[in-house]
Amino acid sequence: MVRKRIVIKVGSHVLTENGKIAKDRMRDLVELISSLMKRDIDVILVSSGAVSVGYTVLPLDRWILGNKQVLSAIGQPLLLKMYQEYFGVYNILCSQVLLSAGDLDSKKRTLLAQVAIDGLLNRGVIPIINENDVIATEELEFGDNDQLSAYVAYNFDAEMLVILSDIDALYDKDPRLFSDAKVRREVFSISKEELDAPSTANNEFATGGIVTKLKAGNFLLKHNKKMFLATGFDLKDVRSFLIDGVQKGGTLFYSKR
Repeated sequence: MVRKRIVIKVGSHVLTENGKIAKDRMRDLVELISSLMKRDIDVILVSSGAVSVGYTVLPLDRWILGNKQVLSAIGQPLLLKMYQEYFGVYNILCSQVLLSAGDLDSKKRTLLAQVAIDGLLNRGVIPIINENDVIATEELEFGDNDQLSAYVAYNFDAEMLVILSDIDALYDKDPRLFSDAKVRREVFSISKEELDAPSTANNEFATGGIVTKLKAGNFLLKHNKKMFLATGFDLKDVRSFLIDGVQKGGTLFYSKR
């Protein structure tokens, strides 16, 4: 039987709260992934949070590039250690894979990464992917893990990207400004105007916003893959969608082709 493969991306704003790691949310995420694995679904986890974890032990100004590199270098092993502890509860091994835009812009390096990811998943190991902020340059960075996760889904043969965010769905207008904003449950195309809108983030450690998620969705729509956007604060919507097959909330992006 062919196993399904999905990518789950979790943002910094979900993993942190008030300058600390939101451990309960991380535990819930790990429990969800464990449940999916029991249902023959392979999961690649794209996790932000290295810089913010580094900040918890060394509070530097993360807007300075050099400080961001330092915080990422400190935070990466700490973040992985936490994931190892939580996945260990379910006897699941996890691994760290750091990528840059250049890695997925080279056929040779992309192939090497594909072999590594396949090898990990075939052995029941969770690949935890993050952008290599320590050595990424302006020319070779994705800029946010939303777009990195879309490239991961495409290059590593996943059928769907699931983005867990502080944004619970895509709305027809900004719900923070308009009380009558309505959720767009399904999206089949994204306009140039939406893609060109200025990107904003709600958290000092976040580099994305709704625009980067739309760019990720647009990339996957062009390659006939699905994306599901839901809140990462409460996993009821994503659990219902992935495990029960019922979309109670969130937004599903898919092509009608």
